[in-house]
Amino acid sequence: MQSDNRILDDMAKVATGTLGSLTGLRAEIEAKVQQQLERLLGRMNLVSREEFETMKQVAQEARAEQIKLERRLQEIERKLANIP
Repeated sequence: MQSDNRILDDMAKVATGTLGSLTGLRAEIEAKVQQQLERLLGRMNLVSREEFETMKQVAQEARAEQIKLERRLQEIERKLANIP
């Protein structure tokens, strides 16, 4: 009876050690994957969200100005067309 308990205790210790090793392995794999992703992303010419939003705003303002100038040009052309 006591030998059964000892075997179960030994098996529990082995299982606990295995779980600890697997947890460490998982953390190591996650760190390696993260390093590879950071290296890959670092090689890409990506912009930050802040830079993107800034350029988006600049583009929207430029488009609004273009529309304004197109309307002004159309009005000038209309006036010129009416001059005898």
